[in-house]
Amino acid sequence: MSSPARRGAVRPDLEQVFRATYPRVVAVAARVLGSRDEAEDVAQEVFVAFGRSSVPAGEAVPWLSVAAAHTALNHLRSGRRRASREEAAGNPDAVGPDVADAVVTRDERRRVRAALARLPHRQAVALVLRHSGLSYAEVAAALDLSPGSVGTTVRRAESALRKELNHAASE
Repeated sequence: MSSPARRGAVRPDLEQVFRATYPRVVAVAARVLGSRDEAEDVAQEVFVAFGRSSVPAGEAVPWLSVAAAHTALNHLRSGRRRASREEAAGNPDAVGPDVADAVVTRDERRRVRAALARLPHRQAVALVLRHSGLSYAEVAAALDLSPGSVGTTVRRAESALRKELNHAASE
C-alpha cells in the first residue's frame, strides 16, 4: 500500500475532502487576501500540499483551514499580491457612484491587511480563522490550543492589530 507522503502519490480521499472543504478554504484565504481570485490560487496550493500529505482524514478540516491562513499570510508577507489586477478590476462591492468612498474603503482594507501581515503569525492565524467563521473549538483544534485560550488569543490579536493600525496611522 502506498503512502500519500511518497513522492507523486496522491491520497485516495482527496476528491471527497476537496468537495467538502473547498468553500471554507477559499473563504479563509479570501478573508486574508481580499481577493477571491488570489484565494483560489492559495486554495490550489493548499490542496496540492494536502493531496501529498499524510494528514489523517479526521484532521483535514483544521489542517486545511490553518494551511489556508498560513499560505495567504505568506502571500501577503512576501509581496506576491497582484495589486495591479485588483486596481484594474476596481471594487466590486462598491454600490454607489461615490468614487471617494470606494477609494477610502480600498485603502482601509489595504491598511488592515498590511497590519495583519505584521502580527505574530499565530495571532494572525487565530484572528483570521475566528473571523472566517470557525468556532472556538475549531480554532483550538486547528492551532493546538485549549478551547478556553482561544478567546484570549483572539482578543490579544485584535488588540495587537489595533495597535499596529494606530502605529501605522501615526507615521
